[in-house]
Amino acid sequence: MSHVTTHVLDAAAGRPAVAVSVELQDARGTVLGTGTTNSDGRVPELGPETLPVGAYRLVFDTGTYFARTSTPTFYPRVTLDFDLADAAAHYHVPLLLSPFAYSTYRGS
Repeated sequence: MSHVTTHVLDAAAGRPAVAVSVELQDARGTVLGTGTTNSDGRVPELGPETLPVGAYRLVFDTGTYFARTSTPTFYPRVTLDFDLADAAAHYHVPLLLSPFAYSTYRGS
């Protein structure tokens, strides 16, 4: 399993956000892994199984997701920066999405 996982829920539609492209990057912007959300809004594999302690980011292509349904959005891309402080712990970073707002939290 990837050290960092995510899933995307479309809060406005009340369902998982399908086919959202996601990148896992290090602090310098180097892409460490890519994936696309499945029918459950999850990315089955996103990057390496282990990562060192440090700063990382997830970049979600929300503009393409909303464009498929001709839904205007204020956020064509969502970038979440976070610190991986425990190299042994799993990090799950969900995204709750709507066309004009988003929120996130550290999941389990």
